[in-house]
Amino acid sequence: QVQLVESGGGLVQAGGSLRLSCAASGRTFSSYAMGWFRQAPGKEREFVAAINWSGTSYLDSVKGRFTISRDNAKNMVYLQMNSLEPEDTAVYYCAADRRGTTWRADRVDYWGQGTQVTVSS
Repeated sequence: QVQLVESGGGLVQAGGSLRLSCAASGRTFSSYAMGWFRQAPGKEREFVAAINWSGTSYLDSVKGRFTISRDNAKNMVYLQMNSLEPEDTAVYYCAADRRGTTWRADRVDYWGQGTQVTVSS
């Protein structure tokens, strides 16, 4: 069992930045690949970013703007979001996966409750 709690969401103007944080409760945090998904109103949950033992992966539309990182000593994963656009508005979910190879919403092992990110135009 792994519990994930997101924080750092909020309202920001287009072009601004936010840093999302995800705190994990398990003692085996370093054994999991970590990722972020998002779900906009009326849309399906989509992959945003992930970090595993091979490196990082990003949704094409956020490459160069978003950066995922982790601090295993603190059991934390972060998503730095710069140059935010209204299209980035969504609930952002932290995810943990034992394999970290296939980042599909229906295959993720553990989910956080989500944090709302709203980008105004």
